[in-house]
Amino acid sequence: MEDFPPGFRFYPTEEELVSFYLHNKLEGAREDLNRVMERIIPVVDIYDSKPWELPQFSGDLCHGDPEQWFFFIPRQESEARGGRPRRLTQTGYWKATGSPNYVYSSNNRIIGLKRTMVFYNGRAPNGTKTEWKMNEYKAIEGEVSSSTSATPTLRQEFSLCRVYKKSKCLRAFDRRPPAVIVSEPAAQQVPQSDEATPSRLNPSLTERISSPDSSSSGDQGQLSQPGESTGNMAVDNETFWDFEQLNWFQGLD
Repeated sequence: MEDFPPGFRFYPTEEELVSFYLHNKLEGAREDLNRVMERIIPVVDIYDSKPWELPQFSGDLCHGDPEQWFFFIPRQESEARGGRPRRLTQTGYWKATGSPNYVYSSNNRIIGLKRTMVFYNGRAPNGTKTEWKMNEYKAIEGEVSSSTSATPTLRQEFSLCRVYKKSKCLRAFDRRPPAVIVSEPAAQQVPQSDEATPSRLNPSLTERISSPDSSSSGDQGQLSQPGESTGNMAVDNETFWDFEQLNWFQGLD
């Protein structure tokens, strides 16, 4: 494939990874589709390489992508004999973190199993955690409803993995130098007037408006605790008056 312009990304959803790419790889019914998929997601034994060496083996659509790379992983001989997979590399090991999660289709069917792993330098249990992570996906045999309690059977011939490096930024397109601080614009101050102060308004109206039981959001006096968010912009406890309110209150004197 020719070089793609800057900004192009291969960014499939988890459902697409399992239901299309992994499913068709396991079935292997269409040779033409398999040839195309191997150029997008190649078959690589990722445990033969260090994580930072894997981007060079990625498919055409991921070449040059600094964030994530996809690979098909063939079943190991130890797995074929009923054993556990070996996730050791020359310099470290991949360690599973958390519990496996199901992957769901758009119609709430269980289509796969997802396991997240972190790469450690050294040997267990004294390895050093790195920023390299991996999501491993395995497909489900047949269809399983999300309401069933039966344990689904996994297809073991191939798994699909997404290797990525944990970023300290929210997204690559929103990067800023560490020293840059984005501040909120200063709030516009309302001009003060000697004739329009709460002390000269009708006392009953002043008490009713400034009372905690009065709320424009209909909360009827429910106050948020410190640290809670009410969904509205935070304001100071001082009462603010706009010009329309001030003119209306002055007519009541």
